[in-house]
Amino acid sequence: MEPDGRQVDVSEAARQLELAVHDAQVSFDCIALGTMDRAHTHAITARAAVDAAEVILRAYLSADDGQPGLGETDEDSFVTDL
Repeated sequence: MEPDGRQVDVSEAARQLELAVHDAQVSFDCIALGTMDRAHTHAITARAAVDAAEVILRAYLSADDGQPGLGETDEDSFVTDL
């Protein structure tokens, strides 16, 4: 548990990254098979899993350094730059 009472489960970030790897591989295979619609779908879900992992890790790291975490604003954040 974090000092302010929040608990960040970084194992979920690892799980999301495993899902991203799987979806990226499926997308790669779909491209080789010529099924571009399925390749596109799996590429999108891979990206979503990577983004989810990044949010979890950002929350974990910001809990220790006093920087804005989930639900807080930071003008220099990755999400703002998108």
